[in-house]
Amino acid sequence: MKKIQLAIIAMVFLGSLQLANAQKVVRVYPRHGTVVRTVYKPVVIRHGSTTFHFSDGVWYTSAHGSYVVCPPPRGVVIRHLPRGRTMVRINGKKYYRYRGVYYQRYRHGFIVVEV
Repeated sequence: MKKIQLAIIAMVFLGSLQLANAQKVVRVYPRHGTVVRTVYKPVVIRHGSTTFHFSDGVWYTSAHGSYVVCPPPRGVVIRHLPRGRTMVRINGKKYYRYRGVYYQRYRHGFIVVEV
């Protein structure tokens, strides 16, 4: 009987460890210049003569049927910021930062600015 109880306790313990590991989310964002084949639900944004694709906080340009990770151009406006952004104050002004890119509220969205 004790062996069965120990086996059940061991299974519960191991199951809880697996559950804890399954809930851990690790996000890895690509470096500038990385080429990817697909982008999940990108927002297409025209800025000047260039078309950008914005998905989950990562900026892309298209090239030969693929997407290349790039920095966003200053002055480009997006409607929504990705989750995980942080609000910071610099010299009394409110900015939003995500992955090293700074945004400011602008009309009905957010504009990329240099700080």
